[in-house]
Amino acid sequence: MKWTDVQEIAIELYETHPDVDPQYVRFTDLHAWVMALPGFDDDPNHSNEKILEAIQMAWIDEAS
Repeated sequence: MKWTDVQEIAIELYETHPDVDPQYVRFTDLHAWVMALPGFDDDPNHSNEKILEAIQMAWIDEAS
C-alpha cells in the first residue's frame, strides 16, 4: 500500500482499530498507525495533511 491507496488504508484502519472513533484521531497518531499497517510500504515523508485528511474521511465513511 502507498499513501495514495486512501480507501484501502481506511478499511485496514477500521479493521485494525474497530473501537476508535476516527473523527477524533490526531494526524500524528493517524500517520503512525498507517505506517504500522501490514503491507504498507511507502516513504513516511510522502504524506501530508491533505492525504491524512482524505484517509480520515474515508475511515469515517467506513465506520458509519
